[in-house]
Amino acid sequence: MNPVFADLPVSIFETMSLEAKARGAVNLGQGFPETDGFPDVREAAARALMDQSNQYAPMRGLPVLRQAVADFYRRRQGLELDPETQVLITSGATEAICATIFSMITSGDEVVVFEPMYDAYVPLIRRAGGIPRIVQLDPPHWQFSDDDLKSAFNDRTKLVLITTPNNPTTHCFTFEQLTLLGDYCERFGAYVMSDEVWEEVVFDRSHVSVRHIPGLARRSIKIGSAGKIFSLTGWKVGFVVAEKALIDQIARAHQFITFATPPALQHAVAFGLGLPQARFDTALAELKDQRDYLSARLTGAGFKLLPAEGTYFLNIDLRASGIQGSGLEFAYDLVRHHGLATIPLQAFCESGRDLPVLRLCFAKSRDSLERGAAALINY
Repeated sequence: MNPVFADLPVSIFETMSLEAKARGAVNLGQGFPETDGFPDVREAAARALMDQSNQYAPMRGLPVLRQAVADFYRRRQGLELDPETQVLITSGATEAICATIFSMITSGDEVVVFEPMYDAYVPLIRRAGGIPRIVQLDPPHWQFSDDDLKSAFNDRTKLVLITTPNNPTTHCFTFEQLTLLGDYCERFGAYVMSDEVWEEVVFDRSHVSVRHIPGLARRSIKIGSAGKIFSLTGWKVGFVVAEKALIDQIARAHQFITFATPPALQHAVAFGLGLPQARFDTALAELKDQRDYLSARLTGAGFKLLPAEGTYFLNIDLRASGIQGSGLEFAYDLVRHHGLATIPLQAFCESGRDLPVLRLCFAKSRDSLERGAAALINY
């Protein structure tokens, strides 16, 4: 057995979802909506399934989707991209992350990561032979400092992984933070992979991409997700945006991981990316309403919440809310005895530190949000 994976437990997301199902608990843990999003995009997939080819798509993605990705980012973020050379389609964002790490990291290379982080990062780095250098971020604003980067970077630093907006913390890196990061990448010859799958779920501010930073644009790999844009998380259609040399290298790994992505879904995503801006504004407003509803219920009951800048999630500061003990133990007690599945941020900490913060997914029905709030209030 490969030692990187042999001792890994079942992910906390799968564990909590199974606990919720077995006990009939409301699931505000795993980050998926309770209803399928964007029916017009699903209808486009159904049409494509019957009217378009269902054989292997081109390895780098259908031309119509690569063009749609370039057009979408030009309209939404002011990015100018060549769809032929700067866009790659993958089978989900996690496959894009895997292909990026496997194509760029060799034994002994160091990779800077910021904790709390998406739980796939460290196992993939280690499988590639890399060494993770963990920078711990702290609530409420989850920002890194010049001293943090000075301690993390060295001549072996090859890659930096960031997530903005961040799952699980919800924070968004600022232009100033990304510029500082770009300075270090330039100084040490490192690249940055920016996981921006939540870029269309940003509240009360504009999304800042690594592609907006002059010092990072040519050193960046930007990753997007149709599943997050259209609230269709099971579709697993991802985008990679980078300079040609980086796309060529990542594609070499991609061709031996999944090779291609289902063509009907690619056609549907291309259709969806061309929808009027009002359609995306409506979807965001609905999510904001769900966030504000759950936030008001919990705040009114005395819970202390951390700022929720983006993603599907709210975070409770357990200590400030008068809850002692381990966040993991509290989460298991909630699902097993109080009918509510959540995710503790401790599960996103490779270092094992007990981070007393609890994550709730608000991309749910009003009934589920009310049941979840009641479980916490009556705890």
